[in-house]
Amino acid sequence: MAAAVEGPRTYLSNNPLADSYTSNALDYNDYTGSTGLTKLPLTNGHSEKAEALKDVYVNKDETDSTSTDRPGETKPSHDEGHGMGQALQLRASQIVAATSDGGDPPNITHPPTAAKRIISAEELLAGNYDIAKIMNVAPAVLLGATKLKRRLEETNELIVCPGVHDGFSARIAMSVGFDALYMTGAGTTASRLGMADLGVAQLHDMREHAEMIANLDPQGPPLIADMDTGYGGPIMVANAVQQYIRANVAGFHIEDQIQNKRCGHLSGKQVVDLPTFLSRIRAAKAAKDELHSDIVLIARTDANQQHGYDECITRLRAARDIGADVGLLEGFKSKAEARHAVMDLAPWPLLLNSVENGSSPLITVDEARDMGFRIMIFSFATLAPMYEALRGNLEALKQEGKVKTRKELTPKKLFEVCGLQDSVKLDVLAGGTTFKEGV
Repeated sequence: MAAAVEGPRTYLSNNPLADSYTSNALDYNDYTGSTGLTKLPLTNGHSEKAEALKDVYVNKDETDSTSTDRPGETKPSHDEGHGMGQALQLRASQIVAATSDGGDPPNITHPPTAAKRIISAEELLAGNYDIAKIMNVAPAVLLGATKLKRRLEETNELIVCPGVHDGFSARIAMSVGFDALYMTGAGTTASRLGMADLGVAQLHDMREHAEMIANLDPQGPPLIADMDTGYGGPIMVANAVQQYIRANVAGFHIEDQIQNKRCGHLSGKQVVDLPTFLSRIRAAKAAKDELHSDIVLIARTDANQQHGYDECITRLRAARDIGADVGLLEGFKSKAEARHAVMDLAPWPLLLNSVENGSSPLITVDEARDMGFRIMIFSFATLAPMYEALRGNLEALKQEGKVKTRKELTPKKLFEVCGLQDSVKLDVLAGGTTFKEGV
């Protein structure tokens, strides 16, 4: 017997706003008529509201708030097909429902029987009802991976990601308004380990750093993170991918350099052979599939320096054919080469890595958009400016005995970038009195 449900409930299916829990299917019969659940067909032409409310079900009798199983019927499992005819296909992630104890949607065996009144589709579309309030739940939050995947699949936009190297640089990027971020391996190695990008950062360094950044605001911009070579053979690659998925990373790139790798904009790079590279891609794909994740798998090749452009295209095509979602050709030798890569691999989406003063020509956002790139990362966008600013102020301190911080940059101002007000609000909401006198 299912848990009691207080008051009227609304059930939504095919809801694009709720898609983050699991991809396991729950198949129920079309509960119309005898079970007391009425389907409200919504007409087209209502833009985003119609998209979010395609199939709305409302109980007929709020007086009976207990959901019971029908005699002789077995609740379908996650993996069994159960529906017939016009069956209502519901993924657990697409059920937006609530129980009084906050139980997960799959715990609801059947919708409650019979309701006080039906809320019409027109009322919903007119905006007279707050769906979240009707359901007694907050709207579901999309995972970063799903956000990134949908932007790649459903739009033609160029996704611009500044490279961030720690929590503070990520906070600043979010405060400026960027809607996607990139965790740079070079920046992580420098900020976390104080070392050059020569393959010294290991999985635990990268995953912990990515997890912190990705969850500063779980509802915020999706994070793409460097995964270097995958940190070992296929088993380690799969382990790394699964750890990134659990860390709420939205996408990652994995490359074909040897394990003793280096920054892509240094000379002397060496790459593994094609079969070894493809084994990394297969392992990564298998890991994301096993967890039913939308995480975006980006195949990166650094072969241009050692083997030339044609070998890069061969490698990326092979990676695409076995399931990589996006390609990255590191170290373009000219703008023309970058443009040709997009054409040679179209319509497969490509990512462009822009490194100021690196080994490739500088390509602007507008130029990248015109070429047809889908993602653009700026790996040193925060690391290099941070170096300049810090060095200038530290030199002033050394030589003049003071730093040159502007008066408006108070400690409180800096803490506000790091979520000070959100922390205060949480304390107040929880009944705390720590900040009753302000901060």
